[in-house]
Amino acid sequence: MEASSEAPAGVLERFFKFKQWDTSVKRDTLAGLTTFMVMAYIIFVNPNILGLGGDPAGLPFAAALTSTCLVAGVMTIIMGLFTNRAYAIAPGMGLNAVVAFSLVLGQGLTMENAMGLIVLEGVAITILVLTGFREKIFKSIPIELKKAIVVGIGFFILFIGLVDGGLINVEGGTPVGLVELGTVPMVPLAVTVVAVLATIVMLALRWRAAILLGIVFATVFAIVMNYIWGK
Repeated sequence: MEASSEAPAGVLERFFKFKQWDTSVKRDTLAGLTTFMVMAYIIFVNPNILGLGGDPAGLPFAAALTSTCLVAGVMTIIMGLFTNRAYAIAPGMGLNAVVAFSLVLGQGLTMENAMGLIVLEGVAITILVLTGFREKIFKSIPIELKKAIVVGIGFFILFIGLVDGGLINVEGGTPVGLVELGTVPMVPLAVTVVAVLATIVMLALRWRAAILLGIVFATVFAIVMNYIWGK
């Protein structure tokens, strides 16, 4: 008798139940790839924030980068395998700012002490989750406040992108004016403007992979611009 072999798509369907969730392998693969590309910025932004821009008081860049990748990768895999939910888990972009700017620079704690507080916070959250108390607290928070928190984190990430893209003045936190354009690095500015406009056009045309294609286009355009300007 010949041993029957199940196609990879069939194995994935049996495990993740795509039809039950009204999706498909192709759709989830595209969504996962897009999510990864959208989240990949934390690989460099998170270590830069926790490293305090190279300050000796911050975390070593290589260690913070490795930890960021490991936490995001392992926790996202666990989320998919054990809960069958397409949620990506990664270090919080709001909490790292609290550690760096509030606890270390503001309160004068060492990075070791600040990260120790984060460990204690993780233990407390785990206890609240296991006892079911966290869900009760979450449900008691007004929906308006939940939305405000999400919007606030979104604006924080947007601000980082606008600063790195040359559209926001680093020192003053104000939009770059026409007079200041001569002092702004033109390659990041050109990549930001062109990539954002291209993504908006693709979204307007209702391309499913608009965000993913926008990121790929921005990456390729940045490589070309750096090559032309000899960066």
